[in-house]
Parts: sequence; C-alpha cells; structure tokens
Amino acid sequence: MITLVKDTIDNKDIDRLVDWLKTYPRLTKGSVTLEFENKFSKWLGRRYSVFVNSGSSANLLVLSALLQGKYLKNTKIVVPSTAWSTDLAPVIQLGLKPLLCDSNMKDLSVDLEHLEKIFIEESPSALLLVSVLGLVPDMENVVELCDKYDVILLEDTCEAMGCEYIGQKLGTFGLASTFSTFFGHHISTIEGGIISTNDKDFYELLVSLRSHGWDRDLSKETQVKLQKEWGVSEFNALYTFYYSGFNFRSTDLQAYIGLTQIDKLDEWGKNREYNYKLYQRLIQNDYWKPKSYHNSFTSNFAYPVISPHRDKIVKKLQENKVEVRPMICGSMGIQPFYVKHYGRLELPNVSLIDRDGFYVPNHPKLTVDEIAFITEIINGEISE
Repeated sequence: MITLVKDTIDNKDIDRLVDWLKTYPRLTKGSVTLEFENKFSKWLGRRYSVFVNSGSSANLLVLSALLQGKYLKNTKIVVPSTAWSTDLAPVIQLGLKPLLCDSNMKDLSVDLEHLEKIFIEESPSALLLVSVLGLVPDMENVVELCDKYDVILLEDTCEAMGCEYIGQKLGTFGLASTFSTFFGHHISTIEGGIISTNDKDFYELLVSLRSHGWDRDLSKETQVKLQKEWGVSEFNALYTFYYSGFNFRSTDLQAYIGLTQIDKLDEWGKNREYNYKLYQRLIQNDYWKPKSYHNSFTSNFAYPVISPHRDKIVKKLQENKVEVRPMICGSMGIQPFYVKHYGRLELPNVSLIDRDGFYVPNHPKLTVDEIAFITEIINGEISE
C-alpha cells in the first residue's frame, strides 16, 4: 500500500522520549513547551509562537483573539471556498459572517479578481488565506490587496510548513499564521498546532485565551497592568479570567517530540519539493497542472490532480493500493454545515475543483519508484 502519509516519528525519537520520561518530568504544559515555541519561532523567523492542541484549535484561537481584542472593524471574514472545515467553522461558531471566495486555477488559492470584488463590495475585516496542499499562493498580490483595502491577513499554513514565496517563508506575511503538527504533516507532535506572530499584544492575547483567559503565562508587566485595571489582588489573580478563554493547551510530552522534529524539517521539505517537481515532470495532464511562482519553494503536502477522468483514475489507483483523497473539502459552499446557515453557494472554479479534483501521496519517505508507479497509472487512464 502506498499511503498518503508516513509517520515522521522514528525509533530514535521514541527511544529519546522514553529516556526523558524516565526522569519523571512534568508532562503538562511547562518549560519544554516554551522551548519548543522559541525554537519554532527561530526556524520560522517570527518573534512569537504559541503551541496548542491542534491546527483547528489554532484557527479558532486566532479568530477569537481578533474578536475579543477588538481588531475587527466588522464581523465579515473572507474564507477560501477550497479549504478545510475548520477554516470556515470557527467563523460561524464565533458569530462572525463568512464570505466565501472562489479559487484560482493556478495554485488553488483565492481568485484575486473575486477577492478584490469582495473587498470592494463587503469591506471585510480579515482574510484567512489557505495554502492548499502546500501550493504557494501569489503572496505579493494578496498582500497588496489586503493593504489597499485595510484587510487583516491571516495565513493557514497547516499544509505548507517550510514553503517559500521568493525566499520568504509562508506564515510570515500576515498578522498571524497557523500550522498543524498532526500525524503525517510536515512535522508531528502526534496531535498539535502552532500560531506564530510578530505582534506582542496579539501574542499575549493568544496565550491568555489558550489557558482559560487568565494571566498566569503573561509577562509580569501585562499581569500588573491587568490586575491594576480590574482591581484584582495578586492572590485572587490566580483565578481571575480576563477573556472568554479555552483550554487549548498541548503538553510538554508533545513539545519534547517536536524539538527534534524541527531539526529534520528543512531536509524533509527538500524531499517534498523534489517529489513535487518529479510529479510535475512525469504527469502528462494537459487539462490542468499546478503552477509554481518563480523562486518559490514548494514543500508540497500532497500532489493535486484535476482531470475530467477523475473517477476512473481514482478507481485504478485504489485497485493498485494507492491511497487517494478528494480535493480536501472541495467546495465549502455545498458542505452541509454551511448550507444549514446560509444556503447553497456554488462558485465556478471551486465547483470544477470539487468535481474533478483529487490528490495523491507526497511525503519525505516516498520513493522515486512509487512516484513513477503512481504517475504511470494516472497517465494511462488520461490517455485512454
């Protein structure tokens, strides 16, 4: 079986973890979590990172921080229609108004013409940009539009850790970015997610919201400021909650695993990009191929295919024990949880992606022979 993903945690990682566990460390969130956050921030090139229990929680936490921190000029949030469920769900859960944007047919990110139309007509507060399957969006023009129309840029880079646009890592363009460290992603902490930002105030708000809304993990300066503002004694501050928070903490056990994963991240990213370029070269699909921007680095999570022959290609791949999936959530505007609230919304490019799209494996342990086997099946079905 050629699986979509392979675990990035190996026997050396497990042995190291067992030795650490024998020292009877604190397993809940503590100093190792902070060490992991700092190491990830240094790798990414951002000032602050917050380790949480999933990439989905990371998205919810970011949007809640925007809302409770009064960053929003209104409740409108633009979400790509080709996305993951928990890009859209938090917008609905928090009582915000989602505006779905069509995809472009180059990198499957937002269609810039449709995006600008939404910006002009709706004047939204924020855009949650998704890098679909680790394809690199046109960041220059996205940033330009957000600046022009005063829209906060957020980046969901859960499938694009290590990708670069003209030498700059994805996840460093907006106010905040989210990452997943779930099994099979670019690095694994078994379960987990990360938020990164350069904004100190936003960072401290995220940290407070991660842990119930209290001030225990904040800087001393911020603690004193909050306690003075609300007339709270230092003792009572232990159980004083300044925001409507969550318990999205991860653990030191998972952070400990993550420390060595970061050391391997660049090498794994190069393997993923090599596989992506090999797919690009071998697949003979005149109907559609993803486009890469000059000087971009595509640490591709999985390789997307769009073909009117999708169903027979997928059937043949599955018969040959190759794991495949539909194009993530396809069209968010036809997902039941969206339709229940807003009715059905079909957008032209996204509808095509949903109908004809699927993806095949790409991970650091995928071999050249396996890629050749997969592409031979795809090419054979396309040519018939």
